[in-house]
Amino acid sequence: MIEVDNRQNKFEITQDLINLIEKTIDESLKFEKFNLNYEISVVLTDNEEIRQINKLYRGIDRDTDVLSFPMLEYDEGYEEDGDIEVDFEDLNPETGGVVLGDIVVSLEKARQQAEEYGHSFERELSFLIVHSVLHLLGYDHENDSDRAIMREKEENILSNLGQTR
Repeated sequence: MIEVDNRQNKFEITQDLINLIEKTIDESLKFEKFNLNYEISVVLTDNEEIRQINKLYRGIDRDTDVLSFPMLEYDEGYEEDGDIEVDFEDLNPETGGVVLGDIVVSLEKARQQAEEYGHSFERELSFLIVHSVLHLLGYDHENDSDRAIMREKEENILSNLGQTR
């Protein structure tokens, strides 16, 4: 289950945009062989609100493109065989889905970056969603090796989605 919460008024949220978000999340999880029912919340916001969230939760007083709030803890990142241990408290008791976490995306920043990088808004939004889903699955980019792993996965998933540069 994917819940999309629009908290901004600068961009029209169409069904096509929601479908893109859902397809991107589904493809990211499929690529990672995550075969369990899941729940992810996606908050669509603007630069000002994501700045406030970034300051509140990370102590960084500036806007950013995407924030990830994973609910599961991994020792070394997600196990790619899809065989993860899920505790009872990781499940939504109403749906039985694994609560993977929350994604917060500034659509305003995504539009700015798409223009800056010379590709479509849809490609940029897909990239940010893929990047965030990988964080929800325990991946990080704190060092060069981890950054390379994430970048390769991001590019493969985006290619599968037809969202190339």
